[in-house]
Amino acid sequence: MLRRNFIRAIGYTTVAWPWIVMAQPATKVWRIGYLASGPLDGGLVTFKQQMADQGYVEGKSFVIDAREALGRFDLLPGFAKEIVSGSPDVIVAEATPAIAAVQHETSSIPIVMSPSTDPIGSGFVKSFAHPGGNITGVANMFGDLTAKSLEILHLVVPNAKTVAVLMSSNPTHAALFEVARKGAERIGLTALPYVAPTPADLERVFLEIKKSNCEALYVLADPYRPIIAELAASAQLPSIYQYSLFVDLGGLMSYGPDVFNLFRRAAVYVDKIVKGAKPADLPVEQPTKFDFVLNMKSAKALGLSIPESVVVLADKVIE
Repeated sequence: MLRRNFIRAIGYTTVAWPWIVMAQPATKVWRIGYLASGPLDGGLVTFKQQMADQGYVEGKSFVIDAREALGRFDLLPGFAKEIVSGSPDVIVAEATPAIAAVQHETSSIPIVMSPSTDPIGSGFVKSFAHPGGNITGVANMFGDLTAKSLEILHLVVPNAKTVAVLMSSNPTHAALFEVARKGAERIGLTALPYVAPTPADLERVFLEIKKSNCEALYVLADPYRPIIAELAASAQLPSIYQYSLFVDLGGLMSYGPDVFNLFRRAAVYVDKIVKGAKPADLPVEQPTKFDFVLNMKSAKALGLSIPESVVVLADKVIE
């Protein structure tokens, strides 16, 4: 009797085992849409690295459907439509133009801003503490840094009277220029707007800046266009940027947050969302640390003598 029961138990186990294996839940592969207003390179690489640091494996626990507009904002609506049509679990959008394009296509798929200049003014969130919709993420504080950036520029080129403000068709730039104009007036500078709608317009606009005898340049934050640093150097224009990538390429100086950390924070938001958090309940983060980066080699090429009082203010000095 015992032997028969034992054989019967083995038989049941043998029959049941394939069913037990089949019943195990498959590992969820999260679908992430990624739309960049500019190039994908640095932002996407940093985002993926942070996802890996959080324990995700690309191709096994997440896949990315990515598009880059390379500064051609007219391409963004079509790219946003393509990404949304793939029904991703969450979408990361780099910079205001991309965020606006994705917002137009979906009010249900979670969207992570990476980053936004003016999330409330752009209509992306109701407030920083309570976004209230399907959008949350990171703000960059560039508007709040404008006056300080111009003050730093004035310390480096104290005799300058006219500063060119380089803009694009980015919808935040008109308001940022007004902030720059008022900030410039307070320290005795005249700020003039110059708009290069696309990267292809940059060379023409730099010729206009040179003809206008502007003595310095303030570059508003936008999707990364590395040629700007080269054009500024060729035009012999002392320039300040809102992030340090330009300074690494030979730009004179920058003042702003670590943009790569903003991309890392976007991955943190994605992690929270795929684990069940609602964008409406996730407060928008703002950077709290801002770095002044100075390139002394570029200063020498421009014939500038940087006061020691300015050099000691720098968080990083490139010799």
